[in-house]
Amino acid sequence: MLFDMNRKDGGPHPSWRDLPDVPRWRRRPEAGVPPEFVMPPGLQAAVNAALLLRRPLLLTGPTGSGKSTLVELLAARLGLGEVLRWHITSKTTLNDGLFTYDALDRLHEIRLGNEGDRVERFVRLGPLGTALASPDRPRAVLVDEIDKSDIDLPGDLLNVLENFEFEIPPLLRALRPQGAGGPEGFWVKGADRQADIFYDVGDGKVRAAHYPVVVFTSNRERSFAPAFLRRCVRFTMPPITPELLGEIVAKHLHQGADVERAAIGEFAERIHAGEELAINQILELVYLVTGRNSEYIGGEDRQELARILLSELNAQ
Repeated sequence: MLFDMNRKDGGPHPSWRDLPDVPRWRRRPEAGVPPEFVMPPGLQAAVNAALLLRRPLLLTGPTGSGKSTLVELLAARLGLGEVLRWHITSKTTLNDGLFTYDALDRLHEIRLGNEGDRVERFVRLGPLGTALASPDRPRAVLVDEIDKSDIDLPGDLLNVLENFEFEIPPLLRALRPQGAGGPEGFWVKGADRQADIFYDVGDGKVRAAHYPVVVFTSNRERSFAPAFLRRCVRFTMPPITPELLGEIVAKHLHQGADVERAAIGEFAERIHAGEELAINQILELVYLVTGRNSEYIGGEDRQELARILLSELNAQ
């Protein structure tokens, strides 16, 4: 057992160095490295339609059904670089995705006599704004849980995507005519994990050189207006079957899928019966009770782990 409060044999307790590596599906995606993903029937056709039509792909399905993994796969296969992620809440506004402007920090810098006059220092592009400003290639954008948004946000988003451009008012106000002593153009930071990447936003108007690959995800917490739906290529993740779930587990854990076939089938039946469960729950159990990790798991521990890890997501 890795951690045992009741150990009495006098031996040394394990340290953090004895912890195994983070499971593969939990690691931060590496740009250009395709994640493990099982393409359900029909999804490839929807993806190709979205790419050819330059339409956003709206993926609908329960939590944990693999929706957000797809955009990582597309980015790696198409050479789109790091995925730009935008998680939506009920308070999210369109500007959160396009750009932010820290007026208070700028005022503070002005009072200190620092470079507060350089307004571009206080503007940062959001995930969608970064994608639209990308000069050399399309970027992939995950707009996660769009169904949690304010009612107007989906329509506002599509207006931007239809027009391929947006304005940054703080920069427009600071722009001066050529020769008038003011800045003639602006470079601002993007939403990339690498903090020193800047984008040329010219005169404060971003005009996209490339249409981004946009994937919306929805957990079916609300419906959308027909005007939004007709501008998206829509796909609903199919029901999980024992065969599909076994294939997903095998992708990540190889022989573990054969060893735990009964547990996988039982889990799939629970999903089919309407229980709110996520695929990562069975992945985590199989990961713990097979392979090297099984050395730490006894029979009683397995039953307790199954009870803990495989409980319904809406259970309190």
